[in-house]
Amino acid sequence: MNQTVFIVDDDEAMRDALTQLLEAVGLRVETYADGPAFLAVYGKGRPGCLLLDMAMPGMTGLEVQAELKVRSLMIPIIFLTGHGDIPLAVRALQAGAVDFLEKPILGDTLLERVQRALKLDKEWGQEQSRIQLLKACYARLSPREREIMALMVTGLTSKEIAQQLGISPRTVEVHRTHVTHKMGAANLAELVNMAAWCKP
Repeated sequence: MNQTVFIVDDDEAMRDALTQLLEAVGLRVETYADGPAFLAVYGKGRPGCLLLDMAMPGMTGLEVQAELKVRSLMIPIIFLTGHGDIPLAVRALQAGAVDFLEKPILGDTLLERVQRALKLDKEWGQEQSRIQLLKACYARLSPREREIMALMVTGLTSKEIAQQLGISPRTVEVHRTHVTHKMGAANLAELVNMAAWCKP
């Protein structure tokens, strides 16, 4: 799916200027005059980035950011701020925004930051796909295999796992092989890394 640059700003002239600049380099743009209008249509699976005005009447940019977080919607946010909004912009970065630009915005700077945010969005998407794949693999493990995997990643040997579960070391070895194969892990270190992501 093509990436979209979403613009949320109550200033119509600003929305028009940003749209013209971004569309001139072939980017797809959607604009909204306020946070609720954007939140009403934005959902999961829509790649892109968000240019979000900090100071809007009604719902502020920080409130839009907070609502996206509540809905578990991940999108790189670049805040557009006036001079007096810098302390708020710092708060926004601490809350997960990727950047902020002070108005008036230089065209080249905007394009560079947007391209960087779109690249980050692709990386996030790939990471999310990887996590979903890991969770699907984990779901295919039997209850015993999950039990074995949980003990494997703590560094226990087959003999120690066998003693803890009251089964033979040979049986543990068979389960270890199944776990490694089903999870697609090349080695124990990789399996340890996977375990951090694939638990329910």
